[in-house]
Amino acid sequence: MKNTLFIIVTIVLFWSCQKSETNVTVEQIVEQAAKEVQTITVEELKTKIDSFEMFNLIDVREPSEHNHGFIPGSVNIPRGILEFNIGNEEFWESTGFYFPETTEEFILYCKKGSRSILAAEAIKKLGYKNVKIITDGFKKWELTYPLLQEKNLDLESHGGEAEVGGC
Repeated sequence: MKNTLFIIVTIVLFWSCQKSETNVTVEQIVEQAAKEVQTITVEELKTKIDSFEMFNLIDVREPSEHNHGFIPGSVNIPRGILEFNIGNEEFWESTGFYFPETTEEFILYCKKGSRSILAAEAIKKLGYKNVKIITDGFKKWELTYPLLQEKNLDLESHGGEAEVGGC
């Protein structure tokens, strides 16, 4: 009996001392989040814009990226402060846009798609119901509709900042 108990305790201690592998990569986090995010193509977005549909277009890139080129009608809310500003009425007033309801359609984009996937996941957790991302991000819009973008180059404070956030 003592030997059996000793063996069971030894096995339990051995298993409890094993180092579990819990490290994940950013790519794995994005891949998991992407399973829960709806997408829209740039062609579908262009159709929505042309038909004057109502939706909220959010650019989650950094201001330096946004200022060099963005989809007309988009609001720049960088990924790092999105959760703080998306539901902040004062923020929306400062942009000149109305304060949107959580049930409205939100379409998010970044350079290639990864940041917008994480951003969409975050605002869905905050209660936003109809959230989509642009497949392949601004890069796809820029290649498909090179003449349909706006720029705010005069807002650059240091001129020529290095590109950030390659995803």
